[in-house]
Amino acid sequence: MTAPPENLADRPGVQGLTEPPTLEGLDQPHDLLSELLRSVRLSGERIVAHAASPGSSLGFADVGCLHIVEEGGIVLRIDGDTQVRHLSRGDFVLLPRGDRHWVGGESARWLSGTFTIGDPQASHLLGSLPAVVVMSGASGPEGLQVARKMIMIEMESPSQGSAVMIARILDLIFIQILRAWAARPDAEPNWLAGAFDPQIGVALSAIHGDPARDWTVEKLARACNLSRSAFAARFAERVGKPPATYLAHMRLDAATDLLRDTILPVALIAKNVGYESEAAFSRAFKNRYGTPPTRWRQNSRHR
Repeated sequence: MTAPPENLADRPGVQGLTEPPTLEGLDQPHDLLSELLRSVRLSGERIVAHAASPGSSLGFADVGCLHIVEEGGIVLRIDGDTQVRHLSRGDFVLLPRGDRHWVGGESARWLSGTFTIGDPQASHLLGSLPAVVVMSGASGPEGLQVARKMIMIEMESPSQGSAVMIARILDLIFIQILRAWAARPDAEPNWLAGAFDPQIGVALSAIHGDPARDWTVEKLARACNLSRSAFAARFAERVGKPPATYLAHMRLDAATDLLRDTILPVALIAKNVGYESEAAFSRAFKNRYGTPPTRWRQNSRHR
């Protein structure tokens, strides 16, 4: 006897809508990296040249950073992490989450660029990225070296529009590094690595395209041309969490946007993000964020 489809809405904290979904549109992949860049409103700000004296170091905190080693070698330490990273000429180091860190070296020169993250609530997408992504100058994408040369030209011979040019180049470097990292076979499991998987990427596109729909593991597996068990295992391996958990996080993240940016009643927000009842939504929201949605909304408006 064939087992009935597993409905993700039956899982704790994941409630679906009453109308069954279809798989229309799943043959057109969703651009998840572009979604990240739009949701956080990435904006490269400025870049500064540094030269280290023996024993000196610079600290960076609460801002996305990019470091490019120009001469010598630098050492990077992240607060709370015992690992010390040694970087050499031509290396690129991206810290997308803005983790507090220190950079120093002897007889070294490097460039440090910063990024403004326009939406701090995009925690689900940013939080799953690694604290540090290192891209070797020797093996990284060719476009990175082209971008580095363009930045040097603008810094050495500034002209009208140089500030905007540098900001745009920083944005391009951010994208190139994330794309190259996510395509690596040894990339840490997360949504971006999953997006580069030719089968799991289809399921992620469906979830991101309409997280409120009544998705089932069976329907998503069929769209990916996998059995239900193979799909569930592969999704967890590539993304780092089961499909039901990922869907719940997507829905709750969408709810935070509505709570913060609209005056919609909580019951309507619950329905809009895929929950059949306000009570189920409130329980799931509190489990995720530690406070009920009404109080979260009040607190967000006092920040």
